[in-house]
Amino acid sequence: MPEFQALTLKKRRFILKGCAFFLVYYFALPVLVGFFPRLMETNFGPVNAAYIFALSQFFMAWVVAAVYVKAAAGWDKAAQEIINRAEAR
Repeated sequence: MPEFQALTLKKRRFILKGCAFFLVYYFALPVLVGFFPRLMETNFGPVNAAYIFALSQFFMAWVVAAVYVKAAAGWDKAAQEIINRAEAR
């Protein structure tokens, strides 16, 4: 069904973009530490920027998961509508 294919394409695009964002964010820490050590050594009170960035990765993982759950709920609703239309035929 074209509707189902469109939904699958929409999901695939969202997941690929989300994975790409998270991978870039995740690997930014070792890249920044390797290429810009002075920047990452900047102190903010008792901790430096590298530790703050590393801690932010945990929060970012939760944010990405929450965004995915919200999007997946919409996909489930759209899939159920497609199923209902298919059963009505």
